[in-house]
Amino acid sequence: MVAAWAVDRLGRSLRDLINFLEEIRERDVDLYLHKQALDTSTTTGRAMFAMLSIFSEMERSILVERINAGLNRVRAEGVKRISRPPTPTEKKIDKAKKLLVAGTGIRATAKKVKVSAALVQRLKHEMVAAGELLPS
Repeated sequence: MVAAWAVDRLGRSLRDLINFLEEIRERDVDLYLHKQALDTSTTTGRAMFAMLSIFSEMERSILVERINAGLNRVRAEGVKRISRPPTPTEKKIDKAKKLLVAGTGIRATAKKVKVSAALVQRLKHEMVAAGELLPS
């Protein structure tokens, strides 16, 4: 038996969910969904799985419609950028590298330069690999 939290954790497409159920059934494996207390080893459980799959796909479609409506509204308002913030400028990257060479820690560097600690960590790894910085 395969156990999952809920049907929406398995997939959103009705076709994918039905194919998944068929694939595991071919291997004599059943599915248990904890949140819905659903067991596909029974006829009723398989029928309920099909219904939940339909509603999961509908939920996904509604979500996509809402996202697109929001994007269209923002575009109509004239917003120029509808995406992630731009990546840090070369000046920030250069400043972070200089601070790392000077021995400043990753978090302190990120705070001073106003970039993420993950970016500083990546820069540090790149600098160590390139021989610009000794490993610490």
